[in-house]
Amino acid sequence: MADPKGFLKVTDRELPPRRPVPVRIMDWKEVYEPGDSAVLRRQAGRCMDCGVPFCHQGCPLGNLIPEWNDLTWRGEGRAAIERLHATNNFPEFTGRLCPAPCESSCVLGINQPPVTIKQVEVSIIDEAFTRGWVEPEPPGRLTGKTVAVVGSGPAGLAAAQQLTRAGHTVAVYERDDRIGGLLRYGIPDFKMEKRHLESRLRQMQDEGTRFRAGVEVGRDISWSDLRARYDAVVVATGATLPRELAIPGRDLDGIHFAMEYLVESNRAVAGDAPANQILAEGKHVVVIGGGDTGADCIGTAHRQGALSVTNLAIGRRPPEERPENQPWPMSPTLFEIASAHEEGGERSYLASTVEFLGNDVGEVRALRVAETEFVDGRRVPKSGTEREIPADLVLIAMGFTGPERAHLEEQLGAQFTDRGNVHRENDYQTTAPGVFVAGDAGRGQSLIVWAIAEGRAAAAHVDRFLMGETELPAPVGPHDVAIGLQPA
Repeated sequence: MADPKGFLKVTDRELPPRRPVPVRIMDWKEVYEPGDSAVLRRQAGRCMDCGVPFCHQGCPLGNLIPEWNDLTWRGEGRAAIERLHATNNFPEFTGRLCPAPCESSCVLGINQPPVTIKQVEVSIIDEAFTRGWVEPEPPGRLTGKTVAVVGSGPAGLAAAQQLTRAGHTVAVYERDDRIGGLLRYGIPDFKMEKRHLESRLRQMQDEGTRFRAGVEVGRDISWSDLRARYDAVVVATGATLPRELAIPGRDLDGIHFAMEYLVESNRAVAGDAPANQILAEGKHVVVIGGGDTGADCIGTAHRQGALSVTNLAIGRRPPEERPENQPWPMSPTLFEIASAHEEGGERSYLASTVEFLGNDVGEVRALRVAETEFVDGRRVPKSGTEREIPADLVLIAMGFTGPERAHLEEQLGAQFTDRGNVHRENDYQTTAPGVFVAGDAGRGQSLIVWAIAEGRAAAAHVDRFLMGETELPAPVGPHDVAIGLQPA
């Protein structure tokens, strides 16, 4: 364990400071200042010698959190990254982007602020990259088997790295011009600078993974041809269909889905600004949806010079303390202030958008919004509470409904669930033999840690399908995962 009396001596939760708001909204760099190593070791030393470390239960990857906390406290960074990489292919992503359900399950969190697990994690991997400890791990031999991974988000990349290290020849197909999926074009740089993605992709290339960017499976090559060309296929296309808001005025100019806006912004930051880019500069911006994607839109709008930013959420404002119906070690729904919320704007809850209002030339000028009331368990606009909110740019960030399905159904015969996800068995295999699915495409919209966990799990089942056995970590199947069991 770490310091046996650490949790008694250090009771405060310390995190690196965020850069001042007036400074950080002038650029696209990450919001946090570099961490202090002494603070980090103090925080890692708060980790207790739990009889049952519930942080394992809270982490979908089953990260060995107490072990690398102890190693961090002892100053053994190289050993710490080895234990971290044992369960997590990409801690540089999760350490920045995961909402840290492990911290909600921290035993210390019963009566103290929990250990800063996420910050310890990202500090371990950042030191490892800086010191050159993250090295390629090519396979000792090749199996002669080939695998196509379609989609280069966290699930696809995790599956690809595991299968490459098992000795298979793996090609990752991505329809965008660059590899990374939502890590590349969905996550703003102020949350994760793309240099972290590039560092990991270089390692994967040096291990032997092949990348095929700018190839859309289903159009440039059919799913059936891809299946015929490879011994196995992994579908990791994500849940990319946005949830629509079908109300009067939806066809007005200036109303966009969040990912249309974020993708264009990320391209511009990368130096590839598209023509007629959606910009917030000098506009009243309204973001509909109170989740992480909505927060990404808020932070992006601030950096583009929005005149005002209003965030609307249809539900109630979450509590600031853990509610009784979400006891420890559950991951509670709490009111959170992300870095983007610190930067300005107004957050409005119980706000139901009733209508988009336009001007004489067909552009959105305002939203008609009503208070939300609950009728027979449904959220509906309350009559007589309507008001108008000025809006020159509206961004719909209401989540996603599932993967794009047309080509999968037509060309591969894949079946879908009632919820719109790709149907799969407990070994992650779809109804098409030799075709597996991992991440949001099979699970539905979820967390980055679930995507990586499923990519690793699917890889183990693909390896067993190809070779008859596997030495890759073999977590439980998706049906078991759905009821709360954790990967091994």
